[in-house]
Amino acid sequence: MLILDELRYSEEHLWVRHEGDHTVTLGMTDFGQSQLGDLCYVALPNEGDEIAYCEPFGSVECANLVADLYAPLCGRVLEINREVIHNPTMVNASPYRKGWMIRAKLFTPEELDGLMSADDYEEYILTDGL
Repeated sequence: MLILDELRYSEEHLWVRHEGDHTVTLGMTDFGQSQLGDLCYVALPNEGDEIAYCEPFGSVECANLVADLYAPLCGRVLEINREVIHNPTMVNASPYRKGWMIRAKLFTPEELDGLMSADDYEEYILTDGL
């Protein structure tokens, strides 16, 4: 299980990379994708849509399950990764690089402080996250 120190994490197994200028990139964690198995479908919002904390912004589907993706913060979608829509297994193969899902402009950058560090996320997985 790969957990990168430079990222922040949500309890819903999403990672957030702060890109600067109130912009973030979001994706599914290595642990999250491994719990689902090979993805066969990814639905993402449209560019320009707003995402709201704890509200679904998309979904992923594997052989037996459809799972909503819950926003770990609020913002406006700047870009979506069309590659993962056309090839969902990119999330499985490269969850932190090629398998990113959306880029967004944060409404409140301080929301990043409410996300887990890599150490906190690892502890969460080991104690509560299953």
